[in-house]
Amino acid sequence: MKRTATAIALVLALSGAAAPAFAADPAPKTFAEATEGLTRQEGLLRVFVDQDGGKVLVQLPAPGANGVMARVIHHTALRTGVGSAVTGLDRAQIGATNILSFRRIGKKIVAEFENPKYEAPHGSPEEQAAARDAFVGSTVWAGDVVATGPDGSVLVDLSAFLTRDAMGIVETLKAAGQGSLKPMSDLTMVDPAATKSFPDNLEMEARLTFGVDSPGRELSQIAPEPRLATFTVHHSFIKLPDDQYQPREFDPRTGAFATNVTDYSAPLNEAMVHRLASRFRLVKTDPTAARSTVVKPIVFYVDRAAPEPIRSALVEGAGWWAQAFDAAGYIDAFKVEVMPEGADPLDARYNVVNWVNRATRSWSYGQSVVDPRTGEIVKGSVLLGSLRIRQDMLIFEGLVGADHTGDGSVNDPQRIALARIRQLAAHEVGHAIGLQHNFAASTQGRASVMDYPVPKIGVTADDQLDFSDAYAVGMGAWDDFAIDWLYSDADKAALAKKAEEGRARLRFANDADARVGGDAQPWGSLWDNGEDPVAELDHILKIRRIALDRFGLRNLPAGAAVNDLRRRLVPIYLYHRYQVDAVSKLVGGIDYSYPVSGGGQEAATAVPADVQRAALAALTRTLNPAELDLPEPLLALLAAQQSGDGDPQNDIEVFKGLNGRAFDPGVAADVAADVTLDALFAPQRVNRIADAGRRDPAALGLGETVDVITAAAFAPAEGRLAEPARRVQAQTVLTLAGLLKGDDLSSTSAAVIDDRLQALAVKLKASRAADPVQRAHDRWLGALIGDRDRLDQLLEDKHHAPATPPGSPIGAEEGWHDNDA
Repeated sequence: MKRTATAIALVLALSGAAAPAFAADPAPKTFAEATEGLTRQEGLLRVFVDQDGGKVLVQLPAPGANGVMARVIHHTALRTGVGSAVTGLDRAQIGATNILSFRRIGKKIVAEFENPKYEAPHGSPEEQAAARDAFVGSTVWAGDVVATGPDGSVLVDLSAFLTRDAMGIVETLKAAGQGSLKPMSDLTMVDPAATKSFPDNLEMEARLTFGVDSPGRELSQIAPEPRLATFTVHHSFIKLPDDQYQPREFDPRTGAFATNVTDYSAPLNEAMVHRLASRFRLVKTDPTAARSTVVKPIVFYVDRAAPEPIRSALVEGAGWWAQAFDAAGYIDAFKVEVMPEGADPLDARYNVVNWVNRATRSWSYGQSVVDPRTGEIVKGSVLLGSLRIRQDMLIFEGLVGADHTGDGSVNDPQRIALARIRQLAAHEVGHAIGLQHNFAASTQGRASVMDYPVPKIGVTADDQLDFSDAYAVGMGAWDDFAIDWLYSDADKAALAKKAEEGRARLRFANDADARVGGDAQPWGSLWDNGEDPVAELDHILKIRRIALDRFGLRNLPAGAAVNDLRRRLVPIYLYHRYQVDAVSKLVGGIDYSYPVSGGGQEAATAVPADVQRAALAALTRTLNPAELDLPEPLLALLAAQQSGDGDPQNDIEVFKGLNGRAFDPGVAADVAADVTLDALFAPQRVNRIADAGRRDPAALGLGETVDVITAAAFAPAEGRLAEPARRVQAQTVLTLAGLLKGDDLSSTSAAVIDDRLQALAVKLKASRAADPVQRAHDRWLGALIGDRDRLDQLLEDKHHAPATPPGSPIGAEEGWHDNDA
């Protein structure tokens, strides 16, 4: 039951009690009173900056018929990051993009994110309202009206909107194991000095500080006070693009990114879900000309934080895209320049290649801010990790020697690393202008910068490595095709024809068909080379052996600790790891593309059985003890120790041995064996191999696959090669047994593997090997297979599964376009 103030006062009066005083609402301020002494900025919206009070006020126009006062594209970005690969919170990292609307409800102004994924644009007003109201929106903030103007406009303080955790920092750091975070209101504030107003965008910032309970390793190592983490979060408010942009329907054959929109007003004979390709607006000055200049070119700016000669390499590599746009008929449509001095990389007006520092190496990213209603890209942002080129230098010095650095030869690691970073700049800008990865391009003569390129290394007659053709220069055939389809002004029929012609002549494999170890697509691999994966693996193994046989002090820069050889050894010892993945995908592989109804239909086909058997034989060569052994002089160097505080990266990227501080060559062999066995015996692949025999009696079957590998693993080995052989044998047994422990195998796969293991156990338990160590090892493995409890415990504890040191990124990013990576 409600009681009004008047009623209460009457009751009190009748009872003789004194009536309480009810404060009247304060008289609303006028605009002049509310903005007195504040700095006024004219732009997309009128802004008043209160430097002394630490506030930013915005004048919103009178509400329209729908109650909305302003609608903008809003996104956030980090001015300051953690500096850690683990957290993913990097300088210039972009947050989510939303359509933000402000509306007045009583004395409040609310900010809400609209839900443009569901609409009925061609329906009646009632249909449009039904689509809009059926799906949840998000009110993210509400604030009081500070003043109201005679024209109905209002003044509102946006400070609380700016200081909320819009980047999801709390959840991100918690998920990364960096502790539980709580906002510290007394240490969180708007930075009024960062407010900038322009006709098409507003830029604002806030400093957010969080208290951290039980900080994780990354925060503890990086933050000066790990219990307090402070971030500067940037907010961009961007004018909604006009309706002259022509959305482009996504086509799965073309490698574009897509934004999904569901149209509930679509006719029954048309699809409701439209996938719109993401791209910049590009308009010819002469729409009737096959070749024309453009009204507004796409311009990317390279961060001035990138030092020379890296900065010039980034400008050159990113600028390769001009070739593709020119081939598509757009003259001077794409440009790359150094960022103007004093310009802000987070300003929405600039497409930027940012240079990002981290404590340890990590991915680079190509991102874009996309209008979710149409797929139009309104800002491109690239994050290049500064340590990536250092890692490339380390690898190249490991291959040819640090004594070549700076000598200007074709084998100069600095020259090669700069060639690689040109590729990286082109690759990440490719994401920012709308392109996915194409991990099949490397099988067609380096057809795209959107693949992950491994250096193409020649071997001379006298076994010298030759880097003269390490990396391609410029655009490939796929890049030209993808830009032509994505940006040309062709009609729907012409676009479909372009897409089909591209599919018919060019291979394409995106992330979903390339990144998982058990993927079936035989052409979709990372860091591989060549049309023939098997031949390339043999070539890579030759390069690896040449480098390992010569590995030593010459691979260290002058003055470096000899112990640093342990880190430099890892990418050389495991130099074949990515080509192993490529060869494994031939086994149980299925070749397919991304056709559409009405296009040229291409049935998926299994990789021929003889090619699969050749691939299996090649994989056994990686398990040869001679490939896993290290020269004795090198082992003597690897015994060297380091004193003082170490580089955190060194702690991450070395083989973790069981010999104390001494180097453990056995663990290196364990890891190399795991590289092959884990790739080959990925559960999805195992199931496909098991099913193949049912469909084709001539196919490579699972029983044959296991027999070939176990025969290679248990081939006799003597002398110094006996120990790496035993490591391979143990890893083979544990890998196969581990498959049975999981629930990813089909019943047929499990039956075949269990049968082969039991037969192997009988043979091993009856071992009569002349070498007593080998005999004991055989019998131990045989008994272990028969003792499921002990075997399961061993697999659970992972005592015999040393961690493989990180490999990617060895020269490109593991993540991708951030509208989705």
